[in-house]
Amino acid sequence: MTTVRGFDLPEDLYYLVEKHVWARRQEDGTVRIGLTDVAQNLAKKVIVVRPKAVGKTLARAQSAGTVESGKWVGPVPAPVAGEIVTVNDELVATPSLMNDDPYGRGWLLALRPSAWDADAAQLATGADGLAAYERFLEAQGLSKA
Repeated sequence: MTTVRGFDLPEDLYYLVEKHVWARRQEDGTVRIGLTDVAQNLAKKVIVVRPKAVGKTLARAQSAGTVESGKWVGPVPAPVAGEIVTVNDELVATPSLMNDDPYGRGWLLALRPSAWDADAAQLATGADGLAAYERFLEAQGLSKA
């Protein structure tokens, strides 16, 4: 885990930086998505999570679900296109997992990507991705207090 301006950001994930969303390719080819540590810190305590339904096909950047906190209500854009194959029922039942473990038990859903290579090429990843995320956070004046 790497710390960027106080936020935890794993180097092995793919980030849609401007929307604070991550993607992780699973061994079975599906892709889990969720909100970053940056997003959960900005949102504060997450109180409701509403993922889209299994079977729904999403375009890249289309809403994969909604997250509500005491401070914010908004969509979680899909960083890659595909069909939803699983939603995280544990997160729906315990929304605070998004705050407590955003890259582990706090994932939102998994989808079967329709164009992984093309979509992944548009996401930030690795050391270069973290550097891009750091530049974005700096430009936005964001750091963890």
